[in-house]
Amino acid sequence: MIDLYGTLGPACAEESILRQLFQAGMTGVRLNLSHVSLKQSAPWLSNLSRAAVACNICPKLLIDLQGPELRIGDLPTPLPLENGSRLVLGEGGIPVPQLVLEALSIGQQVLLDDGKIFAEVIGVLSDCALCRVLRGGTLQSRKSIALPRQKLHPPALTRADLDNLSQAADWGVTGVMQPFVRDREDLKAVSAALNRAGGTNIQIIAKLENLEGVKALPELLPYADAFVIARGDLGNDTGLSALPAIQKDLARALLRAQKPFIIATQLLSTMEHNPVPTRAEVSDIFNGVLDGASGLMLTGETAVGKHPVAAMTCLKEVRDKAVAWMQAQNKHPA
Repeated sequence: MIDLYGTLGPACAEESILRQLFQAGMTGVRLNLSHVSLKQSAPWLSNLSRAAVACNICPKLLIDLQGPELRIGDLPTPLPLENGSRLVLGEGGIPVPQLVLEALSIGQQVLLDDGKIFAEVIGVLSDCALCRVLRGGTLQSRKSIALPRQKLHPPALTRADLDNLSQAADWGVTGVMQPFVRDREDLKAVSAALNRAGGTNIQIIAKLENLEGVKALPELLPYADAFVIARGDLGNDTGLSALPAIQKDLARALLRAQKPFIIATQLLSTMEHNPVPTRAEVSDIFNGVLDGASGLMLTGETAVGKHPVAAMTCLKEVRDKAVAWMQAQNKHPA
């Protein structure tokens, strides 16, 4: 059966909500370690364990590492950015990694918070860059920053990643999701860290979320147990209109290679705020099942959304309808 994943977060961290999510069909859980550690997540993981026992379920636990994804630093307060306003990256403004600052030039596009905020560099100094906001929003601390068409190469694993990997087996982690995989060396680094920590039975899951990783797929196949088609940053890197075809091509290639894959990002995004999905979202999930996905993953819908249980219920209903339709087609081929 196709696994259904929810992401742990404030909206679903209570044991009672986690029980409801399991009862609604959740079979696996993602813990995003971009902002917290396994140790800091202990209260959530304790609630998860109690809820699973109460529901007689042994869920998969996937940790999502920081990896080579680039992020801004901490902000004193959330920063509202309006269309046409100015923002400073670097000294005196939004803290960014030095690697990003060195790559900025006039005309460079800048995507913040998975592309929700879009800006363009209009001036550069030695320690900062001035940008014009073209698509505004409210920017929070530690959100992603991406520079389209720039090939930046931070280390595959951060210090926090190595610390979390050293404890993964002790916390019952079943799979490690490595973000922004670029080549086989990224996955080999994860494997080596797990081996040192006695985590040889933990699955390595490669997240495909940039063109570099998509193009490197043939060399990645022997080094990953499973894959995630992570459409958020992948869509930023490819352009949204190209994303559906890339998802189809990846699905076919992974099926041929007999590698399981999860589809993630914005499956039911509107349900973060609304109690019902859009028709497009339902169709997207249905087609993901038809494409051969072994798992479907909710992120913000369960982590911070207003309707986490309703979102999981919807995900299961659509999955079941898609599976039933495929079975009917096999019984009664055209």
